[in-house]
Amino acid sequence: MTGALAARAAVAVLALVGGATIGCAAVVLHRYWWGLLLGVAATAALLVAIPGGWWRRLPFALGWVAAVLVLTGERPEGDLLVTQTATGYLLLAAGLGVLLGGVVGLRRHPAADPSINDRGASTS
Repeated sequence: MTGALAARAAVAVLALVGGATIGCAAVVLHRYWWGLLLGVAATAALLVAIPGGWWRRLPFALGWVAAVLVLTGERPEGDLLVTQTATGYLLLAAGLGVLLGGVVGLRRHPAADPSINDRGASTS
């Protein structure tokens, strides 16, 4: 039992670190249109690829949002990494989308029943 919990905690930590890493890269590259596009596309692809749940998708999203929020603040030199530009606002809006994607991933989906077609009607 404790082995399963330790494995889940390890996965959660890896997802948190992975999300923070992608979030840092998105902040650094968001000034360029291609960097913002790449950061948002990589984040969206990972949110779709990572299975939903408390131990996987949500820690990834929280790590991403935490990294963006920490790097949004003013640096000791007085300058900013995320400025009040269109790309800065798009990055912050992407953070809301990432957080929403992490929370929506908590919903459990029922197992697919092969006897039900696409319209929800039984085939038998």
